[in-house]
This record gives sequence, C-alpha cells and structure tokens, in this order.
Amino acid sequence: MITARSQVKDILKEEGMRNMSNDFMERLDQEVDKLIKNAVKRAKENLRKTVMGRDL
Repeated sequence: MITARSQVKDILKEEGMRNMSNDFMERLDQEVDKLIKNAVKRAKENLRKTVMGRDL
C-alpha cells in the first residue's frame, strides 16, 4: 500500500465524510502508482534522476 490509510481518513473527515470503502483505498493506490510512474518517466525524458513537482 502506497498511501497511508489513516492520513486519507483524516482528510476525508476534514471534508465531512465518515467512512470509505476498501475499494477506494485500492483505487487510490493504483492512481498514486500511475502518477509516480508518469513523473519518473517525465524526469527520465528530461535526462534527470530527480523527480520534481513539475513532473506531475
């Protein structure tokens, strides 16, 4: 698991949500994984070994 369940729950509570389903966390992790891989790809295309905010 990439994202911390407790931190996600804290954010959801701040936004007025009480609960989240397990499939939400699974899907969120998939999206985060894609986001990271795309950022790495962009950094490599720009001949860098450091991922930066602009790669998102």
